[in-house]
Amino acid sequence: MEIGEISSLPRIIQGGMGIGVSSWAMAKAVAQAGGLGVVSGTAIDSVISRRLQDGDSDESVRRALKHFPDHGFADEVLRRYFIKGGKEKNTPYLLVPKLSLHPTDFSTKFLVLANFVEVWLAKEAHTGLIGINFLEKLQLSTPASIYGAILARVDYVLMGAGIPNEIPRIIRELSNHEKSTISITVENATTKYYLSFDPSIIIGAKTIDIVKPKFLAIISSHALAAYLNRDIEVRPDGFVVEGVTAGGHNAPPRGNTPIGIDGQSQFTIKDDADIEKVRATGLPFWLAGGYATPEKLTLAISQGAVGIQVGSIFALCHESGITKELRQQVLTQLAKKSLNVITDPLGSPTSFPFKYAELAETISDYSEFDSRVKLCDLGYLRTVVERPNKRIVYRCSGEPDKTFNFKGGVDGATVGKKCLCNALMANIGLAQVRPTGYQEAALVTLGSDLTGEEALLAIYPHGWSAVQAMEYLISS
Repeated sequence: MEIGEISSLPRIIQGGMGIGVSSWAMAKAVAQAGGLGVVSGTAIDSVISRRLQDGDSDESVRRALKHFPDHGFADEVLRRYFIKGGKEKNTPYLLVPKLSLHPTDFSTKFLVLANFVEVWLAKEAHTGLIGINFLEKLQLSTPASIYGAILARVDYVLMGAGIPNEIPRIIRELSNHEKSTISITVENATTKYYLSFDPSIIIGAKTIDIVKPKFLAIISSHALAAYLNRDIEVRPDGFVVEGVTAGGHNAPPRGNTPIGIDGQSQFTIKDDADIEKVRATGLPFWLAGGYATPEKLTLAISQGAVGIQVGSIFALCHESGITKELRQQVLTQLAKKSLNVITDPLGSPTSFPFKYAELAETISDYSEFDSRVKLCDLGYLRTVVERPNKRIVYRCSGEPDKTFNFKGGVDGATVGKKCLCNALMANIGLAQVRPTGYQEAALVTLGSDLTGEEALLAIYPHGWSAVQAMEYLISS
């Protein structure tokens, strides 16, 4: 990459966090302040449907829908989900269709629409850079989701939690409104499985002039950087290199003792990427996980990075999707130096380590966790499984034990598993209400290095905005 191209790249990337934590409002504020604002594409179809069921009080979703090319389908979505004035508080949300190898047209089109809406709102009325973050694990939603973001003219696509070697090709194809196929990981597969997506399913989409977005692979290993850099077909436009202190999911520890005596994932120097080897790929990269200070930005640049990706300080800003009550609880404990972030090796149905803050009345509390009746009604983290009779089933270790075992799951694999899908929806005030009256509880993920958050809290005791976080990061 030429020097001029590198100089045009953003120094600060705001992390794409959780379900709806990286809201369009946050991403927009960051982009207007000169960074790369990133929205989360995870479960965005559920997010958009619930905003509509809550009445879309600021009319933002409906404003974006007016610009979706398939006007007939936008009207269908409004008929199905929009409730004027919002649903009754104790009424359960209507669910969106679960991801599947054989999705309905409605399910596929709604994924396109939902991603379009979030990106369109983030890009509205400014010229800053907007990206969207996806998880490689959610392969069943990937092509339709990317296409929706592309239709809204997203500038960057970022993806982690796996090996995203097909994404450069998929982006190229979809940017030309061409059909695209993604291979699907299926447990016990005796044949190869694929999911195809045809952009022509969206009426009027081809009238939109598209600019192909850049793709950044989120990695934790220099070996993966070298693998993805091996040829043009799989090569990204750059890397975000995440360290072990980053929030959300982490790569499994590579040491001989992956779980420490405290029951948490135990990382060693084997888990640190060799930055010189990443630099040797010649691709631009950003460092993440424990880089949320001006000093760390300077350090990253001195190591050859373009800049840094920062998550938690934005997760706690005013524009974050996390509810005000949860953010205040975190800030109060942070001020008291009593905030504890743990890395749970067992909690995520993905079997990847997952970081979360220990907070009262969230499922980080054992009593709250134990009071929840297990079920899997959102299903984003389900594993696709081929049974001995060749039948395909979808299994999640967060579902009831009997159901899990009936689908061929191993005894004991459900122990300690948390329903991240429902908990992360609760983080942003979209918790499902059960017929019993039970309301799903939250689970807040944060990075374990809180240096930047503590510094910002000292400056802004009542909390900070995304712009103030940006100003802090570039203050050196």
